[in-house]
Amino acid sequence: MAGSSAVLEDGSILSRLDQKLYRIETGMALIAGLAVFSLMLLAVISVSGRNLFNQPLPGYVDWIEQAMPLIAFLGVSYTQRDGGHIRMDILVGRLNGRMLWSAELITGVVMLGLMMLLVWGSWAHFQRSFDFTAPLWSRDSSIDISLPLWPAKLLAPVAFSVLCLRMALQVWGYGRALVLGLSEPVAVPLVMSAAAQAAEEALHVGGFEDEGGR
Repeated sequence: MAGSSAVLEDGSILSRLDQKLYRIETGMALIAGLAVFSLMLLAVISVSGRNLFNQPLPGYVDWIEQAMPLIAFLGVSYTQRDGGHIRMDILVGRLNGRMLWSAELITGVVMLGLMMLLVWGSWAHFQRSFDFTAPLWSRDSSIDISLPLWPAKLLAPVAFSVLCLRMALQVWGYGRALVLGLSEPVAVPLVMSAAAQAAEEALHVGGFEDEGGR
């Protein structure tokens, strides 16, 4: 299951790389959020046009298809960095110390290998769609208004490459924690206890109350 987690920082090279990559991931997540907002606006325009003028937005489905990779892929690495992906903690949640870091390291290496394969496969899929000699550099297009599909297909290997960088940093972090026997390593999501989660939520709620009372 998904839970709250914290990522510690210090002045090490690993932590500095983590923070630089996190800025890139934040920007990509922002683009994904803007894509969701844009789809909402398109839906309003399309429905309003259909009801008021009997003319929906041309190519509405085509634009949805183009925006879906933005929504589906660009926030993946950002969520991985903060430990927000759904996971089963029944076994891992009972581990601590080097046993925990060993389990996290193994799963991290497996995931990194899988994502590298996905980068390779998705890049090949993009290459089948992209052609410099074709109109709009595209060998295929959407059905309704003929939007080129290669930009949407390029998003997958780009987003997966960023996720590979994130997984490499986390493998480094877990490996470092395993070798040095660290209790709170940097650049990896640390699952917060129920008490810590409650304290953080109370802090946020108290901050909102203070702002509302002013």
